[in-house]
Amino acid sequence: MRKLGIPEIEDIARGAALLGAGGGGDPYLGKLVAIGAINECGPVTLLDPEEVPDDALIVPFAMMGAPTVLCEKIIGGSEYKALFDIVSSHDGRKIFATMPMEAGGLNSMFPIAAAARLGLPMVDCDGMGRAFPELQMVTFTIGGISASPMGLADEKGNTVIFDTITNKWTEELARAVTMSCGGSVAVTLYNMTGKQLKEYGVKGIVTRSERLGAAMRTVKNVTDKTPEEAFLEFTEGFKLFKGKIIDVLRETRGAFNFGKVVVEGIGECKGHTAYIEFQNENLAAVVDGNIVATTPDLIALVDTETFNPVPTDALKYGKRVMIVGLKCFEMWRCKEGLDLVGPRYFGLDTDYIPIEERSKGGLR
Repeated sequence: MRKLGIPEIEDIARGAALLGAGGGGDPYLGKLVAIGAINECGPVTLLDPEEVPDDALIVPFAMMGAPTVLCEKIIGGSEYKALFDIVSSHDGRKIFATMPMEAGGLNSMFPIAAAARLGLPMVDCDGMGRAFPELQMVTFTIGGISASPMGLADEKGNTVIFDTITNKWTEELARAVTMSCGGSVAVTLYNMTGKQLKEYGVKGIVTRSERLGAAMRTVKNVTDKTPEEAFLEFTEGFKLFKGKIIDVLRETRGAFNFGKVVVEGIGECKGHTAYIEFQNENLAAVVDGNIVATTPDLIALVDTETFNPVPTDALKYGKRVMIVGLKCFEMWRCKEGLDLVGPRYFGLDTDYIPIEERSKGGLR
């Protein structure tokens, strides 16, 4: 158990943006929301999963919608209480704590704001260890835990609660309502017990985000190696490509950001070309026509000077980036995990090959 204040939020936002694999929205905006809540309501208590009683009710909180919309249609503030009140009333039990559902620029921050404003602790755990675009894409689905009853609220005061037959149906129905509400809503989902959280959650994700963020903040202070070498060492990342963005294709469709970014090589990659396809999050990295990484492994673009992550909604012509791959949470590599988030689910014509195997003999 420990407290999260403003210094911790700064590092968590930066680190979670890397783990967001290009998705999750602008970490700066999410950070402002969390800092505002901390300033008004005080620090948030972060619990280790093992400190949560097995029978406690945990209610995760997130925003749903396209990152480009989320950045313009931010949370209003009344959604937290509205959602937790209808969930508590529907379930009939007192809510013990909240937690993030994914790591990402915005969705790592909003649960902190919710915890602060509701006076609840937050658990150091999530359901992805990264970010994914659809709400059934969590480790709790592998564990047979239902996404519903799912609460949904917009900034106007509309609230909905779903009871669905499968988690995929929860995604379909909630996505339709999200579109009707302007492409961005607040949600609670995967209400679970402490026992379920410990069995299927990705533990320590907030702490990992904070440590990554702190290391990125101080990467230029390293004296015994280059900042790039230090970055790859502390992230345990694979250097896939380095270059200048020369084209970005992006569209918002069905409350998702779809697109492709093309990168022209610089330095040791000069004369080569890479591109990344994304659906909110980066799905596949291709260099000179060869796939070098796919979902569920993480693919991130970072600024070559600051090593700050560049989310898909901030991609722009001329920016110099390094494409980095990170190993995903081990549970995603099982058959059930790949059925949910593997490359073929997203229409990519390739089987999943772990990034450490694809990267053999390449840049590292």
